Amino acid sequence: MKGNMLIRMVIDLTMTILMSVAMAYQITGNTIHELIGVILLILFIVHNIINRRWYKTIFKGKYNIRRILSIAVNLLFLVSMSVVIISSVPISSDIFPYIPVENDMILRQIHVQTSYWGFIFMSVHIGMSWGTIINAVRNMRGITSTSRIRTIAMRVIAVLIVVYGVQTSFERDMLSRLTIYNPFGWSYDESTMGFLIDYLSIMGIYISGTHYVLKFVRKKEKAIAYKER
Repeated sequence: MKGNMLIRMVIDLTMTILMSVAMAYQITGNTIHELIGVILLILFIVHNIINRRWYKTIFKGKYNIRRILSIAVNLLFLVSMSVVIISSVPISSDIFPYIPVENDMILRQIHVQTSYWGFIFMSVHIGMSWGTIINAVRNMRGITSTSRIRTIAMRVIAVLIVVYGVQTSFERDMLSRLTIYNPFGWSYDESTMGFLIDYLSIMGIYISGTHYVLKFVRKKEKAIAYKER
């Protein structure tokens, strides 16, 4: 694996884990939450610097369904994370406590809701690159051949994660978290591991869904191209 690809994977994996931990505000407390936010900001900037060439290619080349979706998701992820970062500064009470804000309820609502939307967009973003990630892991582990048993096993695991993630989404009322700000709707007695498992499974819904939808779209595009020959 090339060094640049390894660095990207490490940064992206770290951001994914920290984003999940940042969602556990009721477990980590405010100080750790804000520190994680600062680290995420640094990694987010580094991530965009490393991938800066992508911005130059937005208006170049042909546009197929996959590319249009990729541009839309990436831009929505960029906007949501930017809003999260900007809204976090005025409501900070530990790292930036000297910025006076008379009524921060609206900013907190914007911060919380865009955090959840950013979480979803990040999951879809990962799903769009899941094939590349899998191939990189295969190369790193020296796996050169395909295995039907391994493929079936991975798909079964993916289905189980999605099923658990859907159940967890209903139990945690994710729809309301994306649309309604409820600062009193938290549970403070759950374990950290249980929280992370739940949110990683929710991520699994969008990663798996995006990955397999794009595989279907790719097959359709190849079939159409073959017929047009």
